[in-house]
Amino acid sequence: KQGEAGDTFYIVEEGTAVALKDFEDGEPPKEVKDYAAGDFFGELALLKDEPRAASVQAKSDLTLLTLDRKAFKRLLGPLQAIMERASQQYVNK
Repeated sequence: KQGEAGDTFYIVEEGTAVALKDFEDGEPPKEVKDYAAGDFFGELALLKDEPRAASVQAKSDLTLLTLDRKAFKRLLGPLQAIMERASQQYVNK
């Protein structure tokens, strides 16, 4: 959920989801990204050690693979620069 501490990285194995972001109080959240099998989320909070930038909601039955912070850093650490560049798509919306 947007604003919460993030300690898990998610990979969509099956199904679809959408990222929703609150921009203004009292306004409904805006859809900022769709997710399908093979997509991932939760990396921003882990890479930047910041609260979650958006909430993610299932649009269908959803199966997720997860990595905790320690496993994420160990397994994906070498890819950190690539993931940070990819994360700019969220920030620039």
